[in-house]
Amino acid sequence: MSITHLPAMLVSESTGWNEISRRHPSARQLFFCLVAPLSLIPPALYAYAERVHPGVVFPLSAPALTGSQLLVTGLVFYLAQLAMVSFMAMVVQRLALARDHDPGFESAYALAAIAPVPLWLAPLALFVPSLSLNAGVIALAWLATAALIRHGVRPLLKVDDADRAHYIANLVTAAGIAAWVGLMIAAAAILSILLSWWSI
Repeated sequence: MSITHLPAMLVSESTGWNEISRRHPSARQLFFCLVAPLSLIPPALYAYAERVHPGVVFPLSAPALTGSQLLVTGLVFYLAQLAMVSFMAMVVQRLALARDHDPGFESAYALAAIAPVPLWLAPLALFVPSLSLNAGVIALAWLATAALIRHGVRPLLKVDDADRAHYIANLVTAAGIAAWVGLMIAAAAILSILLSWWSI
């Protein structure tokens, strides 16, 4: 997948998607070429924002975390993202199976790996110390993620029926939102425990 195809993939079920479907990358390839590197962006940019303009974009994090605390925070969040993609791939496959369609884990993983790309790129806005701008970018990223799911179900999961594809896309979107909210809560809980131990 080329990032340059991303804008077209938001509105098309063919541009970019057909190439991915033709190449049929394995989950391992997607993990190392897409998921692992892009998952580094959110924790890295969070650390940048905390070090360069602490308390501006994340006012509740004042006083700023130390370098060691940021490292632990980033590592926890990074590993949680990696686990979440695999979890979402299983969810996608099960939701498709519930509609009498088995796309296979590899295809489900492709959708789970591609859909959150806007959410991984959104933290690039943290270079600008503005809470409102970053909130707006995150909102747009969620809309873009939903669009990728909607347009990726048919070409990646090989769902021929449009109504079935839309139904699966809606279920995957809802499950994805719930899963990522759960990820944030779980990561926050883990970090709270780690940081409380740190301060003892």
